[in-house]
Amino acid sequence: MTTTWNLDSMHSEIGFKVRHMMISNISGSFGAFSANVASEGDDFSNSNINFEAEIDSINTGVADRDGHLKSADFFDGATYPNLNFKSTSVANNGEGNLTITGDLTIKGVTKAVTLDAELSGVAVDPYGQTKVGLSVSGKIKRSDFGLSWGAVTEAGHVVLGDDIKINSELQFIKQ
Repeated sequence: MTTTWNLDSMHSEIGFKVRHMMISNISGSFGAFSANVASEGDDFSNSNINFEAEIDSINTGVADRDGHLKSADFFDGATYPNLNFKSTSVANNGEGNLTITGDLTIKGVTKAVTLDAELSGVAVDPYGQTKVGLSVSGKIKRSDFGLSWGAVTEAGHVVLGDDIKINSELQFIKQ
């Protein structure tokens, strides 16, 4: 029997980090996103995961930087308003560790990516809803998706790294 889980966006966050000047990390997040899972049971193995985030909701805490990220130099949110992920396989490696492989589409480019996830457990909240938590992490190269804007300082420092670290905390409600 298939179980459907819908994202509890009030108790979830999608975060990322990128190296700036190769000396520090800059963090950001997406404020508007949705996801659902269709699973055979509560361990999420052999499940189907769908995720979507609105580019216009990107937030790094600096309005000018957010505007630049939404521009054609990066995500081109006017042309490509969403990024999407659709799993192709989910393997439960034991002790709540999952390997999630799927197709990530950013700026019209689709690439296979693999993410690690920790299934934090299943609990019933005070309202009687069954919930499950997932901590998802991974790394992608922004250049793989056409996010290739870059600059080099006079001293030869790369302004923005190519690796994007993904760190997300997701809570789903059993339907």
